[in-house]
Amino acid sequence: MATTELAAPAAAASEKPKKRRRNDFNRREAIAGYLFISPWLLGFLVFTFGAMIYSLVISFSYYQLATNSARPAGFANYEALISDPKVMLSLGNTLFYAILAVPLEITFALSLALLLNRVGRSAGVFRTLYYLPKMTPVVATAAIFLLLLNGNQGAINKGLAAIGIQGPQWLLDPAWIKPSIVMMTLWGVSGTMIIFLAALKNVPRDLYEVAQLDGAGPIRRFFSITLPMISGALFFNIIVLTIAAIQVFDQAYLLFYRDQVQGASDASLFYGIYLFQQAFRQFNFGFASAMAWLLFVIIITISLIQVKLSNRFVYYESDR
Repeated sequence: MATTELAAPAAAASEKPKKRRRNDFNRREAIAGYLFISPWLLGFLVFTFGAMIYSLVISFSYYQLATNSARPAGFANYEALISDPKVMLSLGNTLFYAILAVPLEITFALSLALLLNRVGRSAGVFRTLYYLPKMTPVVATAAIFLLLLNGNQGAINKGLAAIGIQGPQWLLDPAWIKPSIVMMTLWGVSGTMIIFLAALKNVPRDLYEVAQLDGAGPIRRFFSITLPMISGALFFNIIVLTIAAIQVFDQAYLLFYRDQVQGASDASLFYGIYLFQQAFRQFNFGFASAMAWLLFVIIITISLIQVKLSNRFVYYESDR
């Protein structure tokens, strides 16, 4: 009994140095981690968060770039958003593009991932080939699609003519301008494909075997096993692609506004394009900042709705 009473304080005393060393080790690891991320953290605070706060301030002012001066404007810039018809036009074009592009990107990327998931030894070669378009600079991609989508001499219309179909004026007809940009967007869908492929690789094979023994066909297995098991990746891609589609700029600018040609169709006027024009062509930075914050609120709202809906459809491993 006495021996036990003496051993307890000794064990407690030996635990204290171990706990102290563990705390010191955790503290050193935390400091090292913060040091490693400090360049990014500093860049974020100065060039992202700081710029956001500054843009919020000047959105309530008439900002003059030449004199770097600002006059208070109150809510005038935000009231101008409602009265400017091009704001609603560009926002409508952007939302229409997002509704058209995101489902097609998801479908195309998932289809490619399913095909790659079935490939055997040569899977690495096909993954590399499918991912190469993602590595192509956007300017080069735009130059390629300017040739492909030429209404008179383009390769796409020549291919359609070979089977007796008269192709449209892709870049001139307002009805086909947004589908043309969607086609260019699908060129770089391989990043989304890789995420889907990784999710498909993590689906347990035994689930398919059990379902097949129960008589489930390929379509039933896809909707009952594959989609629920990759729903997390699906949700992530929908969120990311929606945000990217609402901020669409590069594709439309390079196809329609790069050479500053006057008279570009209103169908190609996206929100990001009009924001760019107000900021860097008209130098109306107060109004452009108000546009940027309206876009930020729209993206946050749509993302929150998607997150809320995901609670009913997304399956996670922790839900087991």
